Amino acid sequence: MTDRVARLTGRAVRDGPAGHPPRATLDDGTVVVVKDSSGDPGAATAEAAGLRWIAVPGGPPVPRVLGADDALLVTGLVPPGRATPAAAERFGRELATLHAAGADAFGAPPPGGPARAWIGHTRMENRPYDGPWADWFAADRVLPYLRAARDRGALDPAGAAAVDDVCGRIGALAGPDEPPARLHGDLWSGNVLWGPRDDVGGDGAAWLIDPAAHGGHRESDLAMLDLFGLPHLDVVLAAYDEHSPLGDGWRERVDLHQLFPLLVHAVLFGGGYGAQAAAAARRLR
Repeated sequence: MTDRVARLTGRAVRDGPAGHPPRATLDDGTVVVVKDSSGDPGAATAEAAGLRWIAVPGGPPVPRVLGADDALLVTGLVPPGRATPAAAERFGRELATLHAAGADAFGAPPPGGPARAWIGHTRMENRPYDGPWADWFAADRVLPYLRAARDRGALDPAGAAAVDDVCGRIGALAGPDEPPARLHGDLWSGNVLWGPRDDVGGDGAAWLIDPAAHGGHRESDLAMLDLFGLPHLDVVLAAYDEHSPLGDGWRERVDLHQLFPLLVHAVLFGGGYGAQAAAAARRLR
């Protein structure tokens, strides 16, 4: 792996990769993070494209991509920081800026990103959809994982029927029309690292890692932050809403947007998440 890191970065490797996450030190002293996705073909290419796409001016800071191939991704290291109200407020504004950068269509992949991408260790299709968000979300984000979760026994027939019923009524549940937003796509708290800013220093910032980036609805990223918790989330949401006001009734749509990550987790990890997806669907009745 050392030779591959050297090839991708154009620098000799002094130490590593070692540790968790694996880190290597280049010959100029730069410490880099090395992510091996050889078990998920194409995942490194998709992640590299996603990181480049979500690195927008005024958006949340993102580790620099130093090199990538089909299986290996090398990025800069995010130094540790801490979650503060000031950093959370900034993150809310920066996340709104990222979303406002937009996408060509719902389901559109990042430039250079594959149509068959990944979220976690399961496949995710990124196919541009020329139609309303609700139809795309049901067809490409909810129903494929509903079928997979049901087939593996992570969702019982009654729960599957509840989710399927939501898909049948999704146009009435979706809220006001919005243009495609530029999403991180897997924005749980573990993919938000609290660290210093690389440009101005100061009291820290929320850095984004491990995207499953695509064009989608901005409320989906916010719903995932809410699903798994984030320090000072109330501050983040207030700053976001002040910068880019959210549509009427957005809080009542959180369960709708959480169906996708809950079903993905049901496919990957089992039935507890399937039960949560069914409960979210029933709350939407």
